Amino acid sequence: MKAVLIGVMAAFFFASSFVLNRSMEVGGGHWIWSSALRYFFMVPLLVILVLLRGNLTPIWKEMRRQPGRWLLWSTVGFGLFYAPLCASAVYSPAWLTAAGFQTTILAGMLLSPLFFFVHQTPDGLVRERGRIPRSVLLIAIMMLLGIGLMQLGQIHNSPAQASWQGIALILIGAIAYPLGNRKMMEVCDGRLDAFQRTLGMSIASLPFWILLSVIGLLQHGPPAGGQTFQALLVALFSGVIATVLFFGATDRVRHHPARLAAVEATQSLEVVFTLLGEWLLLGVILTSLGMWTGMVLVIGGMVVNAWLSARSN
Repeated sequence: MKAVLIGVMAAFFFASSFVLNRSMEVGGGHWIWSSALRYFFMVPLLVILVLLRGNLTPIWKEMRRQPGRWLLWSTVGFGLFYAPLCASAVYSPAWLTAAGFQTTILAGMLLSPLFFFVHQTPDGLVRERGRIPRSVLLIAIMMLLGIGLMQLGQIHNSPAQASWQGIALILIGAIAYPLGNRKMMEVCDGRLDAFQRTLGMSIASLPFWILLSVIGLLQHGPPAGGQTFQALLVALFSGVIATVLFFGATDRVRHHPARLAAVEATQSLEVVFTLLGEWLLLGVILTSLGMWTGMVLVIGGMVVNAWLSARSN
């Protein structure tokens, strides 16, 4: 249950990225800078945190052991996750991007058979391929139905083509995030804590962000001052605080597929937190009964998921 509560806290801070990304887009900032600046700011912030904890050396040792896998899965888990989410802000309001991103719940569960989990049995430790937990899958489907209702409500307020472009970008990010996170958990195998793993992945993803920022500089010029400050806030709230909390929660339950799925499902609350933030900062509200019904389904699925997790523990 503690891991689920940590996941809820992570969802609160993750929500800031959706709101601020939309704010930067509305203010004329380009999505390339919204995404790249976050990681440029994250690295020095995380270096300071890890140095204060005296845990910097193990990161270099781990990265030197398997540099190719670090580069690949960090680029997937951070680059192919966050760049599409920032680009989706061009087509969708923040709450809709947050809602669509909850397909990561289903993606995380469907990815379980690709990974092996270790658990204790009377005969000792056993390594088994992950399974898709049926109870959590049913809850995820209920939550995705709610997300679908909210998506349909938004399509009436914007061109259908733009809505589907936004959805496609969100789906890329929703699949890349749990895939990169789980692959890096395999690579690290518990030898790094959440702070160390987040810093290592941020550093390993820098080639992707440098390449993207060069494209942004050549095609769109440098970022505006206001966008730079908002990207710094995203780096602090979402990139550092939320990511460390979420990685810490998933590390706690990495050997339990059902509990891991429950922790990943806490991210559905990003929709609620994002909606509140966008209402307070940008004046955006839900405008139809279908949207509100979808919101209730998402929250209801989250509550049942938390209860099942507690019962399992």
